[in-house]
This record gives sequence, C-alpha cells and structure tokens, in this order.
Amino acid sequence: MPIRPPALDDRSFDDLVAELLSRIPAHTPEWTHPRPGDPGRTLIDLFAWLGDTILYRANLIPERQRLAYLRLLGMPLKPATAARGMVSLKVKADKTAVALQVRPGSSIDKPVPFSTLNFCTAYPLAGRAYIRRKLSAQEQDDFNALLPDLQAVYRTTEGTPLGYVTTEVFAPGQDLSTGVDIIETTVDGSLWIALLAPSAKQREDARQTLAADAEDSSRAINVGLALALDVPEGGDGITTRNPIPLVWEMSTGSDVTTPEVPDVVTLDALEDGTQGLTRSGVVRLALPGIERIGAPSNDPRENLHAGVGDAPPRLESDEDASKLVTWLRLRVQPGFVLSSLRLSWAGVNVVQVEQRQALPGRAIGVSDGGSDQTFELGVSTQGSADPATLQVIVHDPVSGSRVWSAIDDLGRAGPLDSAYQLDPEAGTIRFGDGVHGRVPSTGSRVVATGLRVGGGVAGNLPAATLSKLDSLINRQGSKEKPDPAIDLFQPLALQGGSDAETLDAAERRIPAYFQHRDRAVTAEDYRVLAREAPGVQVARVEVLPRFKPHERNAGVPGAVSVMVLPQRVSTEYAAPLPRADRPLLEAVHAFLNERRPLATELYVIGCEYREIGISVAVQIRDGFAREEVLTDVRLALRKYLWSLPIGLDGVDGPWPATATNDGGYPLGRKLTDRELEVVVARVAGVAGVSPVRVFEKRDGVFTELPGAGKAVTTLTLDPWQLPELSAVVVIDGVDAPASVDAPFAGNDGPALYLPVVPEFC
Repeated sequence: MPIRPPALDDRSFDDLVAELLSRIPAHTPEWTHPRPGDPGRTLIDLFAWLGDTILYRANLIPERQRLAYLRLLGMPLKPATAARGMVSLKVKADKTAVALQVRPGSSIDKPVPFSTLNFCTAYPLAGRAYIRRKLSAQEQDDFNALLPDLQAVYRTTEGTPLGYVTTEVFAPGQDLSTGVDIIETTVDGSLWIALLAPSAKQREDARQTLAADAEDSSRAINVGLALALDVPEGGDGITTRNPIPLVWEMSTGSDVTTPEVPDVVTLDALEDGTQGLTRSGVVRLALPGIERIGAPSNDPRENLHAGVGDAPPRLESDEDASKLVTWLRLRVQPGFVLSSLRLSWAGVNVVQVEQRQALPGRAIGVSDGGSDQTFELGVSTQGSADPATLQVIVHDPVSGSRVWSAIDDLGRAGPLDSAYQLDPEAGTIRFGDGVHGRVPSTGSRVVATGLRVGGGVAGNLPAATLSKLDSLINRQGSKEKPDPAIDLFQPLALQGGSDAETLDAAERRIPAYFQHRDRAVTAEDYRVLAREAPGVQVARVEVLPRFKPHERNAGVPGAVSVMVLPQRVSTEYAAPLPRADRPLLEAVHAFLNERRPLATELYVIGCEYREIGISVAVQIRDGFAREEVLTDVRLALRKYLWSLPIGLDGVDGPWPATATNDGGYPLGRKLTDRELEVVVARVAGVAGVSPVRVFEKRDGVFTELPGAGKAVTTLTLDPWQLPELSAVVVIDGVDAPASVDAPFAGNDGPALYLPVVPEFC
C-alpha cells in the first residue's frame, strides 16, 4: 500500500457536528429539536467549523516535518534560471551622428526586465552581412559564356576566375534557423559586414564617431556571432570543441598599388565571448585610427576592380553604396583546414542581455552576535538571486569592513573563515556558528551589493520581441535615459529561462537523493540526474551501458552513453521528431560529468532516427465521416511511433512510463507491419485494414521494405535508434498506395534574394 503521511485527527466538519448533536441529550435534555436555523444549531456549526480549521493545521505537522527534513538535508529549492540572448543596438541619428557608451547593467523594461552584460559603444551605424555566394549551374553557364571577355577586361593571365553573387544574409525576415555556411557556400570563405551610415549626408559624420575621443584613447566595436548549432547525430557524443583561429580585418579605402590586394588592417580582439567560435557570443574588436577607416569605391565606372579579387564584394544598390563607411571581414586563419563554419546570425553594436535586473546596494541587517544568523536579501518577490554577482560586506566595528566569501556548505568552513551560505531561491544568506564559519561581531552591519535578481520562463521570448533600450548606466553608476534614443534588434529567440523549483518537486527529490546521493553510479542515477541538469527541460532519458557512440560499439567496458530528448508540446505528433541540440547535450554532460565515477567514460548523445513512411488503405464503417476517420488513422500511427511520453507520465499514450522507461516508443524495438495494422484497426470507424506498406528513406528516396503481403515486413532497429514517421498516406480503399509523399520531410526556408548584376556599356 502507498505510504501516506498520517492524519493526527481525521474528523471532518460533518463528524464534529454529529458528535456535538449526540451530546445534547446528555447535557441539555430540554433541547429536543436542534434543527438547522435554530440559534443553538448555528453555534454548533460555528464551533465545528473552528474545530475543523484547528484540526487541519494540526494535520500539517507531518508536512512541516518534511520541510524541516529538506533543510536538514541541505536541499534548498532550485533557483530560477535567467534567459539570455543577443541584441543589436541602433542609435537614432535623426539630427546628428553620435556614439553612446552602453555599460553593463543598462536596462530593458518591457515586456519583462532585461539588463545588458557587456560594455558596448553604440555607433550610429547599421551592419549588413554579405557573402560571395557560389554560382548555381545556370549562373555558371552564363558566366562561362562571358568568361573570355571578362578575362580580357581584367587582363587575367593565370588561372580561371570564379564568379560569385553578392548575397545579403541574416537580414530581418529571413529564416535564421538553418544558418549560412561561410566555407561551403562562398568562394572566398569569408563573411563581410558592411557598416552603413543612416544616410549618405551623414556618412562622414558617422565615420568620425569611430575616431578616438578625449576620454577614450581608442575605440572598439562589438560584433555578435551566433552559431547555427547542427543537431548532432545519434552517435555523436559531446566533447570539448577546439577554438577556431579567426582573422578580423577592416578595409581602409586607401589607394593601393595592386588592386587585387586591397589595403586592409587586421583588428585585435580585446574580448572574445565566443571563445574561438566554440559558442555564440560577442567579440569586441579594437578599431584602428580614423585615417585608416574607409571603403574603396563601389562604382565599377570609377574603380574597375571593385569587388574583384580579394577586395570587398560589390554592392549593386547605389543607395547602400552611398552610405557605406567601411567593411569588416571575418575569415579563418590561412593554413587552418576547416570544412564547415555555419553561422545563424552576425551583427554589430551587439550586447548580450539577461533576464535579470540589477538592484542598488542595501543594508540587510545588523548582527546580534548569535550563531547561524540568517538575513533576507528582500528579493523574494522579484525572482532568484544571482550568486555570481552578489557581494556581502560586513562592516565590523572591531576588525573593520571586509568582503565575505560565498561557500556551498558552511560545514566545510573553519572557525575563522569569513564565509556565508546563499540560498538564491529563497533570497537569504546564513552565517556560521563559530565552529563552522565565523560569526559576525555584535553590531556588525551587513550590506549586500552587486545584487541581480530575476529569471523564469517569462524571459523565453521569441525573436523581435525586445525593441528599445530604456536606460543607461552612467559613470557614477546611476541610471539615465539614452539621448538620443537607442532601438534594439533582437534577431534570435531568448532562451534558457526556467522557473524556480516548486515545493512538491523538491519533496519528490528526497527519495532519489538517498538513492544516488548526488553521484551517478547506477543507470537509474544517470536517468534521475540528467533531468536535474539546470537550465534544460528533458522529457526522456535513456541509458546505454557499455556503449561507445562514435564506434557504434555496444561492448566497451567503462563506457556509458546517456541519450536525452528535449520536451516538445505537440498535438499532431508530426515529424520532425524532437532532437537534442548542442546546448542541451552540453548542459547535461557538464552536470553528469561532475558526478560520474572517475573511471567511467561518459557520452551524452541525441537519438538516431530511421526515417520511414507508411501507406495504408482502410475500409470505413457506415455512419462515420470519411475525412475524420482518415485523420484519426494518421494521428494514431504518429502517436504510436512518437518518441516522447504522451499525456501525464505517458499513461494516456500507447507506450506508458515504467520503472525503467519514461514512455514513448521503446528504444531499439523492431517495428513490423502487423502491429501497425492492429493500431489502425483499433481506430473508431475502421471496418477493415489492407496490408500496410512500410518505406524507409535511403539517399533521399523512400524505398519499400521487403515482405509486403504474405511475409511480415520488419524494420530492425539498433539499440540506439528510433523510427521517425515523416510520411504517412491513408486512403479509403482496398490497396495501400505503392509510394508515399513526405509532407513533413525537409525544413527548407525561403530562398535568399539574389540581386541582378546591372550591365554597363
């Protein structure tokens, strides 16, 4: 039987009323008819209600004991995590072109509070990214027809010129999910960013803002880069990525002796938040002197070699060319071999933002000299505190002011250690008892500075949600309105926010904590801990012991592969099925790696799917709508092959959760056409089912698996694979179609706009 907390008194309101009424003959025999509405009966009901509330509070004692047990275990509630992302700043230069200093902590108020994390000089310049796209087959034929004349014009004697099309990428409205490979799709392996002034008249004024001023010895510009993180294949484990050596260059616009080798200056990276393009982030580049900032002429009538050779690409818009200030170029260091570099966005004047707000320093209390003192930060209604920025200063009247350090467990502190323990979710700090951690002297004033609070799923906003920077941090540390105003461009969604843990969820962690003791030893330990990784939402975890994913070897001693699938809310259960991206795999791997045994070789992987199609013909019962039955059949097949739990803990789906499985189609389970026929036959309104045909996609083409008809068609899966139903065709008839369409296969975005090169006589 299930273990339930005992009720100290299980009497209800009705029980108390009945008990009081039964006592009337013994104590007041003259009261013969205590009917409802009688004043005495009203008093009985009142005291029964009061007694019921007292018993309710008494029955909460076991719950209070559980909460006290949580505190004894040192298991505070998990704090909320803050969503992060990048935004590009745009200074409004309607009257004059000025550059504004945007310091960390500048705030965005709507729709939820965000603050900046980087220092940035916001210039009155817009950045547009271009690539020299390789020619298509038709474009190459046209180019080859003109090649002899082009060679004569440019007097090329060595090699065959390569044609290209100047193509803008990452523009607003384009599909940024797939990204652009600047190695495979370009002729020069480079990304070019044009810095454009607000107008042609303000071009020189905007250029002058890049010059050093009286306060700064030199200027710098922030460039944001977002990696297009490909979904790893099922066997690709997460390992540390090696930094990519990059070269940043800026055009000068100076006259050069050899037109094919333009005059450029190499820029130094003052800060690299991408860590060598191993992650998305912001790179801060030092600018050269103003005399070395410019752009070569874009007009081929003035500069015949515009866009030729290693020069910046040629802009075909005269309006954009008139506003061009200079070019930024990103490329891989020569000699470094790299087959692919996919970016989903790049821009200038970029800062990272986080869904937290900075609070001014505050005094949170005065020490009374006692042990285990707890002080509240006063932020419980504003979100969870950020441990990385909090500083606690104790103004001791005896030893003076000192910054105390944070520690995870005061039990590890010595009697003289000036340490405190922070509970970020509750917004409290606790000092030691004199044996484990020092006690602040009596009368010591405790001050909290650098406090930042926030977090939650409310910060997970879609792209183009943030639009305006509301306040700046000046040199004195106070807030002020930006003048002129600064608009924001948010190219990508803000992600990573999660709410603080609930009390019920924390209580459910108690049995698991005693089982694994925060250490990953058994398969169940890995399953439980993978779900506890901070900042991620995992819907399904599978543990593959002795499996080494890179070798597809299932017999390697000491190797453990943990397969994770992210949460995805769906009502259609259509392809593509949920896939773990790299940030999810990295977060789970980092969390498990600290808790694995030393000799364990840990891999965190995504699922490897086998893409299949199904065609089936059904006969419909009288009285059922044809289209409704066909739709229900398609939905039943998708739900049967869905990889995630369906409903609450999977109890409403065909594959409910068990003690060793989260739910969803079992990993590595072979699939037959006979079981699919049973799934279809169970749909309401289906009178009969013709043999199901199963197809597998190979080399981009659906091929029917053998065995249709009398023999059983079987799709054999490896232990690390799941089927992905990307095409399903259901008809009303007796013979299943011999082919399938793939309405859900592929996710290509809209084609990029290709400018037409004008012809000159």
